[in-house]
Amino acid sequence: MRPVRTLGAVMAIGVVTLAAACGDDDGKSGGTPDGKAVTVQAANGAVNVPAKPKRIVSLSPTHTETLFAIGAGPQVVAVDDYSNYPAGTPRTKLSGFKPNAEAIITHKPDLVVLSDDMDGIVKSLEKVKVPVLLEPAAKNLDEAYDEIGDLGKATGHEAEAKKVTDGMRADIQKTVAASSKAKGLTYYHELDNQLHSVTSQTFAGQVYGLFGLQNIADKADKASGGYPQLSREYLLKQDPDLIFLADTKCCGQNAAALTKRPGWSDLDAVGHDGVVELDDDIASRWGPRLTEFVKAIGDAVQKVQ
Repeated sequence: MRPVRTLGAVMAIGVVTLAAACGDDDGKSGGTPDGKAVTVQAANGAVNVPAKPKRIVSLSPTHTETLFAIGAGPQVVAVDDYSNYPAGTPRTKLSGFKPNAEAIITHKPDLVVLSDDMDGIVKSLEKVKVPVLLEPAAKNLDEAYDEIGDLGKATGHEAEAKKVTDGMRADIQKTVAASSKAKGLTYYHELDNQLHSVTSQTFAGQVYGLFGLQNIADKADKASGGYPQLSREYLLKQDPDLIFLADTKCCGQNAAALTKRPGWSDLDAVGHDGVVELDDDIASRWGPRLTEFVKAIGDAVQKVQ
């Protein structure tokens, strides 16, 4: 990953860290294909990672998913409390929002991967010689693929990481190609029941942009950093063709709940099966399951075409 990155405000909600330790008890490390340590370019600079680390701590749900998808799951000894996928991950009470260096170090990590440098955790771990990869929320698809590649290189699974990203590219291209008539349709992406949304400049907004969909939140964005709170009046006036609910888990929202909101039953999307209930986690992460988010959009578009 390139060293210049910033963390998107809302995408960071699903983000935590990947933690690392001090190596094996016998002082030896596992080997990469050539048995050498590697240098990975992360947001915190060039990071020297021991050959195929054996005790990875992940404090980022997205990166946890990636580690298991590229075959590095057996090398992961602990993940944060929000890393709920895949099933069977070694979840702990470690937090990516309030990371504690001492708690992380108890897992004897030889690699820690973070999505955000909360409370100066990167320097705290570097002081005790724990390799740390800072891989923030991706701002676009290329960065998402890049981060998967970084984790592949850092863990000795470069070939597997490339296979994952190649598959993602192919699946996304196929889904978008099958929905070519989506251009011009309008949509609203809901982050919570307070009507916070995303603009086309955000990662999620760019995913919708692949289909040529028009985001009703763009005109409402002023100084919100890409995550405006819409008014009920504005939303009802815009009457979007599609409504995507990314708050089904956090806020218990669904198509039925929308009909109980004042004025919403008159919306075209609500009355004509245009409400899509997304999985909050999938819609807020930028790892291997991004293809499922894209497919949900593609399926919705097909219904309205």
